[in-house]
Amino acid sequence: MTLSRLLREPVLLFAFGFGSGLAARAPGTWGSLLAAALAPPLLWAPAVVAWTLVVAAAVGGVFICDAAVRRLGVPDHPGIVWDEFSGLWLALLLVPPCWMAWVGGFVLFRLFDIVKPWPVGWLDRHCAGGLGVMADDLAAGLLAGAAVQLLGRLL
Repeated sequence: MTLSRLLREPVLLFAFGFGSGLAARAPGTWGSLLAAALAPPLLWAPAVVAWTLVVAAAVGGVFICDAAVRRLGVPDHPGIVWDEFSGLWLALLLVPPCWMAWVGGFVLFRLFDIVKPWPVGWLDRHCAGGLGVMADDLAAGLLAGAAVQLLGRLL
């Protein structure tokens, strides 16, 4: 995959996280870092706007990732990182609005996306196409947000 191909095919540009998925090592982490860098306007937007954008990113992501899977002929190409964008944004919207919670949400999202506890791993194994690419990361985002909320109450 090349940057020139991404620029010629907008669906791949989105699927590869505006190029962050081209990283030779840990493209999911690089995609998550770019998603985190793009998150502040989302996090400070009115709740209805923020949630509308995250839902649109998730639903649109199913179609974007499905198109990318079909074009590449690979079920879950590691460079497809739009799922990291949507999953991380979900996690960050679920945590309190402070930098410690955002860092915790980021770290736990990456951990759950890599380790794949239930139901993340189950979704990863049982869903196909664009839904398969997106579902496990959205579940990881939901778990990360819930874990940060729980840790905040316990500490």
